[in-house]
Amino acid sequence: MRYFSIFASAIIIKMNRIKIILDEKGIKQTWLAKKLNKSYNMVNSYAQNRRQPSLELLYEIAKILNVSVKDLIEDNYDN
Repeated sequence: MRYFSIFASAIIIKMNRIKIILDEKGIKQTWLAKKLNKSYNMVNSYAQNRRQPSLELLYEIAKILNVSVKDLIEDNYDN
């Protein structure tokens, strides 16, 4: 079981591009946190890929940032 856990962690190092999109748009994580009515720490954990937002929240983030959900998702299969 532990072997799977280590392997799974390696795969999900980058699952979302929230931080990249925020940087490209010059938007602060604190601003997004206020718009989402979430704490800065929660938004930071999404941006740092320590936690992943729910699909519903991902759609809300996309709407707020005026991007598609697809733009927020890391394509790990495109090498």
